[in-house]
Amino acid sequence: MLDIQQADLTLPSHAQAVVDLLDAYACDPMGGGQPLQECVRSGLIGELQKRNDVLILLAFVDGTPVGLMNCFEGFSTFKCKPLLNIHDVVVLKAYRGQGIAQKLFAAVEKIALQRGYCKLTLEVLEGNKVAQSVYRQVGFSDYELDPATGRALFWEKVLP
Repeated sequence: MLDIQQADLTLPSHAQAVVDLLDAYACDPMGGGQPLQECVRSGLIGELQKRNDVLILLAFVDGTPVGLMNCFEGFSTFKCKPLLNIHDVVVLKAYRGQGIAQKLFAAVEKIALQRGYCKLTLEVLEGNKVAQSVYRQVGFSDYELDPATGRALFWEKVLP
């Protein structure tokens, strides 16, 4: 049986599930192919607990944690409303293709609507066609203001 829960990071089982699922994602080629650094494994939950803009959902199948969605609140200046950025979506390989990601998206959308967010955002690697298919299926699309100016691109500058 599938159960989607909002993570309570004060529960050791939830905290461990977040770290373990994120590590599984990091080890996947679409997550970089490397395990989380030990400083991340040991410090992540404490750092997340300091933030008030975090929403984490966990998916359990028969009590086993199999899926994770890490989200962070942002703000749309054009809408003058908060938005929710979905930063990580994880479903363990053995559980993929069972609709778990879709259930995570349905749960996060319900919460976002209740909280008055104006939109959900996410990023996806160009080569991750499986994830793109799921995201399109649940209603996501490329972001553009006007086709003449093109689609938005996600860039980064790593800081020391």
